[in-house]
Amino acid sequence: MPKEPPRYQERPSRLPGAVVWTWDAPARPPLRPRSVLPDGCMDLIWTGGRIVVAGPDTHAFEVDPRDRASCAAIRFAPGTAPVLLGVPAHELRDQRFELASIWPAAAVRRLTERIDRAPDPAGALERLALDRIADTGPPDPLTVAVAEGLRRGRSVAATAAEAGLGARQLHRRSLTAFGYGPKTLARILRLQRALELIRTGLPYAEAACAAGCTDQAHLSREMRDLAGTTLGAYFAPDGAAGANSETPHPSGSSTTA
Repeated sequence: MPKEPPRYQERPSRLPGAVVWTWDAPARPPLRPRSVLPDGCMDLIWTGGRIVVAGPDTHAFEVDPRDRASCAAIRFAPGTAPVLLGVPAHELRDQRFELASIWPAAAVRRLTERIDRAPDPAGALERLALDRIADTGPPDPLTVAVAEGLRRGRSVAATAAEAGLGARQLHRRSLTAFGYGPKTLARILRLQRALELIRTGLPYAEAACAAGCTDQAHLSREMRDLAGTTLGAYFAPDGAAGANSETPHPSGSSTTA
């Protein structure tokens, strides 16, 4: 029998740091919900004739797979989407809503119709983002550097010093760019580093230390606080809680339809 093509696919976007992804919903979705872990990113999703925004999460977001439709999306690196959308990230935190709620409804309707007609909706959505960023200009390079420093495991204090910012300045800029303070972003990115290492086969304790946690117990607490589950449940063989996204792929992120 021919091998079934993957339902989730992604590729690097022409927009720096972004990823374009698609999800082909199965005819018989699994019955159990999946947990979407925070990753510092935001998504713009075309699904069911709508364009939806997935804001930055501070905790796990549970998705009922029976409600998930096929979709195309672009996932933005931390700090990028607020510039494109014209809305501070903290106003989008822990929310899923239609783009028409923050952009003029008539303009969104035209954009949606254009994507609906496109032979490649993912490519059309990427073009929308590229055109928009050409008008707004790129995100603040300082906050991009902050996100990169934290992603690499730098401390908040060291990252602030490298950026030439005081604690209050860094916190204020982080709220606008990421949706929460730098300490929260650092925790989220550290958890994601640990999970990526565990996926490669590294034991929990070694992954915890390599990612920047003090020990496995520290990683376990972060998993409970940010993901609402345990490492064992997250990596359970049935995969019910094992996705880092609202798609089945560990690096994606989307929203319910």
